[in-house]
This record gives sequence, structure tokens and C-alpha cells, in this order.
Amino acid sequence: MYLIEWGLWQTAIEAEALRNEYEKEMTASEINATRDFYELDLEEEMHFRRVSERPCARGPVYAFNETFLEMRCGGSEEKRGLITIMTLVGLGPIIYTGAIVTGGSIYFDFFSPHATSLVNIIVTIVMSALDGAIIYFYLRFGLQFTRLEMLTSRHLIIRFNRKTQQVHLHRPNSCGGIVTFPWRTTGSTGIYPEDDSLSAGMRLGLVWHPSLTGLPHMEMALVGKQGQGGSELRDEWEFIRRYMEEGPHAVPRPRLSTQLPSPIQAFSAQFEGLGRFFRKSSWLFKVVLLMVWPAFVIVGTGHWLSLMLCWRPRWPKVIREAGMPGKAVPPVTTLSDYPPAIQERLLANADRWQLKPGKSPEKKPRKPRTRKPQENRYL
Repeated sequence: MYLIEWGLWQTAIEAEALRNEYEKEMTASEINATRDFYELDLEEEMHFRRVSERPCARGPVYAFNETFLEMRCGGSEEKRGLITIMTLVGLGPIIYTGAIVTGGSIYFDFFSPHATSLVNIIVTIVMSALDGAIIYFYLRFGLQFTRLEMLTSRHLIIRFNRKTQQVHLHRPNSCGGIVTFPWRTTGSTGIYPEDDSLSAGMRLGLVWHPSLTGLPHMEMALVGKQGQGGSELRDEWEFIRRYMEEGPHAVPRPRLSTQLPSPIQAFSAQFEGLGRFFRKSSWLFKVVLLMVWPAFVIVGTGHWLSLMLCWRPRWPKVIREAGMPGKAVPPVTTLSDYPPAIQERLLANADRWQLKPGKSPEKKPRKPRTRKPQENRYL
């Protein structure tokens, strides 16, 4: 499911009227919080120093060689299948029933020895109109949500090319499309040990800030599986960093995954990030999980169906050949690569990501509240 990526892209290209309406409902402090970015904070939070002694790729990894490393990314892979189930269960029977009734009416009208009745004609017209209306409204309003996990690229993928020192993101156009950034403009969320307690269930986040890319909007990719703590995110970032900075010999060779619609990937995705939590949980919680296993089967089946109803993503030729002898280096993505209408909207929302000079002010610690001793009313 590409819901997070779709939402981030919609925020970047949000229409002015919708944005103004949304900001009217926000308080002044909420608006300031969304624009509280400082130059020195970005410099401190973006570095390529060693952050772990145990580099590890938790996967899925699709390619690993002397030229490039390719991994899965996506912010809500474990929830994939929900939209597929709702679409197939809600839309499928309606269209199937309508097509059977309409087809049967037409067959009897043309091939039945009896005369065509007015009732058959009315039923045929009504069912055809109803099917047409359902398909129209689905294509008009529902298809954009269905394509978050069906009839689209099977996976969001990210490629790190160490020969060209570039990072490529492969996404559907509805989520921002294919983009290319210099490696040295990449920021990471997996660099601080003190964030361990906040990282359980989170994925490694890679960020490209407009001040470094020259684009008027922020780009972000959530890489790999959910973590069970900040240490795992740091290990994965260290794996990527060493591969790009030192080469494939500096990291352990990862196990490669298939890009085919594997049922193992579909069912295992629901349990990402739960291993440590499950081991430390009480026996009662484990019993509850066993009782709700049909829900995991249903969602896993929907996940698998969504993978089969998608196609394998394919890179443009210039990216596939990048790093080969005598081949061109892919151009870095610029604002001019987007259609004029999208350029206008990106520029209209560029103020969301502007940096303030200096460093963010330190928050004053709250003073503990002291309760006054109450007098004994019975004395």
C-alpha cells in the first residue's frame, strides 16, 4: 500500500484553496510547528559518519553487486491487501451480477423462440445503465485509491548506484514518479542512539531536503522492514553507508529476495517488527494472537492478490545502464522534469520546507507541579 507516499506527494502539490482551508482550522502554534526547520539542525542531523559496528540489511534486497544495491521501500507494506479485499469484495459481485443479468437478457431477446417482452427490454436497459454508472464512478473516484496497491508497480524500490554516487527512487506517478538524487544529499533517521525507544515499529527513513536538492519540496523514502528498535535502523543505514562509501566488500553479502508475487512475502509482511515484542509479551497476548489468526490469513491473501494484480517495476534505460563503461550518468531530477501544472503547485507549497537561520531554541523543562498539603478536615 502506497498510502504514505501518496499522501506526502499530495501535500507537496496541494492546491492553494485546499491548503488555505486546511490551515484555517489549525492554531498558530500548529502552523509554526510544521515550519520549524533550522539550518544548523539540518547540518547536525545529516552526516555520513559511522553509526554502527554491525552493518546489516534486513531486506528485502533485490540486487547487490559492484555497481548498485537495490532494496524495497514503502511506508505501509504490512497493511497491503486491505484495499484489494474491499475492491474485489465490494465491486466484483456487483459487476458480475449485472453482467450476467444483462447478458442473459440480451441472449433471450435474440435467441429465444418467444417474442421479446417489454419486461426483458426494461431489465436489460436498467442493468446496463446501473453497471455503466458503477464503472463510471469507480473509474472517476475509486481507481485512484485502488491503484495504491493494484494495477500499478508491484513494489516501490530504491537503487543506490555507487559508481555514479546517485540514489534513484522508483514510484508510480501518483506518488511522485521516478527521481534521481546525488548520494551526498541523503539524510537518514537512523543515526542517533537516543532514538531507540521511539523507533520500534518504524522503518529507516531517508530524506532529501530542498536546500540540498534544489527542488521546492521534500522527498522521503521509508526503506525495508519495520524495525524492533533504533539499533536495527542504525545497522541498516550503516550497511547502506558503507556500501556507497567503501564498496560491497565492506558489508556482509545480503540474501536476495525475488520480485515475483511470493506468498511468503505476502504473509510474513504482517509480522514485521513484532518478533521482539512477541517474545516479551505475556502468554495471554500470545493466545489472543492465535485466536485472531483468520484475520491474518485474510489480509495475507489480499496482499498476495495485490502483488499478482501488479507488474514488476522497470527502470528507464539510462538508469539501468548507469555505471557501465561508456554509458551516460543519469541526470539529477530538477523542477523542469515535472509538467508545468505540477511545477506551479510545487512552487506554491515551497514555503513549507524553508529553513530558518540558526538553531532551534532549546525547550524549557517543565517545572514539576507541587501539591499543597491538605489540612486534615477532621482535626
